[in-house]
Formats: sequence, structure tokens, C-alpha cells
Amino acid sequence: MNAKGKTSLKESKATITASTLMRLAGGSAMLAGLCLIVMGMFHPLNVPEAVATAAWVNVHIFATALGFFGMFGMAGLYARQVEKSGWMGLAGFLLFTIWMALVSGFSFVEAFILPRLVVESPKFVEGILGMFSSIPSEIDLGILPTLWNISGPMYILGPLLFGIATFRAGVLPRWAGGLLAIGALLIPVGAMVPPEYQSEVALIPVGLALAWLGYALFSEQQERNSESLPDQKIVKTEPSKAA
Repeated sequence: MNAKGKTSLKESKATITASTLMRLAGGSAMLAGLCLIVMGMFHPLNVPEAVATAAWVNVHIFATALGFFGMFGMAGLYARQVEKSGWMGLAGFLLFTIWMALVSGFSFVEAFILPRLVVESPKFVEGILGMFSSIPSEIDLGILPTLWNISGPMYILGPLLFGIATFRAGVLPRWAGGLLAIGALLIPVGAMVPPEYQSEVALIPVGLALAWLGYALFSEQQERNSESLPDQKIVKTEPSKAA
């Protein structure tokens, strides 16, 4: 083997760091906020005629994705300010993430199961839709109405407490936390407006706040990584001379 032709090749291996996880969590929170905004803008009315439409299926696919992105994103947002957010931040984090998990499960059924049952089992579809509108069902839906009823207070208290804790902690943008708390206070107002505007009032402000917090976390970690990159120096070595 020719000694002069030897070159040392080192393969760089990607390592998962805390900063990388935080960036991913920030990106996930942004996507979760986007899911809420899409849900608020395009959610059809909860009527049987809308269940088989493409708009219904697409919106509830976004709602299903909300659970996956939102829980990871919220974990990052909470971890970033865990030392300063206190019990209020913990309570808000738990309530908001549990709500996301419940909504993701309901939305999966709405996206992939209900459209297939519109013709075969219209009573079941009407019962599920009536559950969202507090209309008693003619068939037994088991524990589903109870889970849906407790999800409502979770969606109000979770963002409210987490938003207040974020504002007080001052680690992430205060006004993003304030918008999250204000969005939570607007949720009951959504019940007072016409049905076609309820989703916009209840979902869009919270979605904007969540996307804002996610962007702040993502960009913060990106800046930290840029600042921590070591300066690369080229070291030249002279070839050894034979005596």
C-alpha cells in the first residue's frame, strides 16, 4: 500500500443533544398551533351532511395530528421554563396535553370512521355529533360523552394556566403567554356566537399563541447553537525531514 496515498476519513455521526430536542419540540409546537388554526378556519358545522365531505375529513386529520405534535411541543415548552413556571405551569401543561390526547382520539374516529358510517349507521353518527352539541343521544355511547364533557374545562384551564405561568416566568415571550391566556378566556365566548364562527373564536387565538411560543423556542435554540459553534482552525504541520 502506498503510504503517500493514505488519507484518514472520519464519518461524522449525528448526536441527539438537549438543544436538538428543544428545537424539535419548538417545531412541533409551531405545527400544533398551525393545526389549531386550520381547525378554526375550516371546521364544518357538526351536521350529518358535512361528515362525508372532504373538508370534514381533512380538518379532522389535522386535529388528529394536533395530538402528536402538540404533546411533544408542550413538553418542550414546559421543560424550557420548568424552574420558573411553578405548579401553575405544571397544571396547565398536564391539562392542555391531556386535552390534546383526547381530541386526537376523537378526531381519528371523526376522520376515518364516521364518514363510513353515515349510511350504514346514521343513528350512531347523529349521536356522536349530538355529543358535541350537548344533544342527548338515542343510542348508548358509553364513556365517550363523559370524556368529551371533561375535555371542555381542560381546554379552558390548560391554556389559561400555562399562559399565565409563561407570562410570569418571562423565559419565553411574555406576550405569547398572554395571548394564550386571553385565547383561553375567549373559548366560552365562542358558545355565544353563531355556530359558523364558534371554531374561529375558540381555536385560532390559542393556535396563534402556541405557534408563537413554538417559534420562540425553535429560534432561541437555533441562535444558541450558532453562538456555541467553535472556531475552526487549520493547523499546518511541516513534513519531517530525514536526517
